[in-house]
Amino acid sequence: MELSLLSKNGNEIIFRLFLFVLCVLIFLIIAYPLYFIIIASISDSTLVSTGHVLFLPKGISLFGYQEIFKDARIWVGYRNTLVYTLLGTFVNLLFTLPAAYVLSRKEFKARRPLMLIFVITLFFNGGLIPTYLLIKGLHLTNTMWVFILPFSVNVFNLIIARTFFETLPSELYEAAAMDGCSHFKYFIQVAMPLSKALISVIGLYYLVAHWNDFFTALIYIRNNELQPLQIILRDILLSNQVFANGAGVGGDAGGYAQRYADQIKYGVIIVSTLPILILYPFIQKYFEKGVLIGSIKG
Repeated sequence: MELSLLSKNGNEIIFRLFLFVLCVLIFLIIAYPLYFIIIASISDSTLVSTGHVLFLPKGISLFGYQEIFKDARIWVGYRNTLVYTLLGTFVNLLFTLPAAYVLSRKEFKARRPLMLIFVITLFFNGGLIPTYLLIKGLHLTNTMWVFILPFSVNVFNLIIARTFFETLPSELYEAAAMDGCSHFKYFIQVAMPLSKALISVIGLYYLVAHWNDFFTALIYIRNNELQPLQIILRDILLSNQVFANGAGVGGDAGGYAQRYADQIKYGVIIVSTLPILILYPFIQKYFEKGVLIGSIKG
């Protein structure tokens, strides 16, 4: 009996050790590329390109960041992207959460036909040209609202939110209704306070989508004052590549740009992702709960 217990405990320890080693390897595989980008962005690009920079920065230089931030457009891009991201995420949640709550109520007879219409849009759309003509017909081109109003609801996020509201106990609404609580009051005072994990996860999905959005600006925006950060960083990167390929005004200029091409490229990656990386730890505790919303529980 004792031998079997010792054998069982030994096997469990080996299994746990194996899982620990496996998790560490997976973490390193995921984390190292990001770490390498950080150290490469502040290292001498010659040492980076020759493979001398692997774990620690060498020949520390901030030239890439200096080149990026000396462009006055970068601050305009940051301002625009912050406005589009914060306002866009607010509008997304303002439309998605009430719609999901309504579609989760069994007493709402039209919820199945409406949900079918929403789901169809996941698989079919009008295409780029009809969409452009529609946006132009609504006079949204070259305005900040083109980033916000046409994409107010993501159907995938709507389905996640609806599934969450369906998991709320029906007895909770019945008790609130007996006290004279309407659906609107129940949604604001009961359902929303219980939805912090849902709001954080969907809000993060929307926020990241707005922050990384450059295609909308590429198609619908011509005014430089309205360009988001991603477009400006793209322009800086493309200009840098042109000079790096020897298309500068002279041989020295081309060689100079070639030397620091990678440093600017890595700097652009850090500048574009750093705000999201800073934000994530603050909502991680909600995110861990929210990612399981809609899953099958045994």
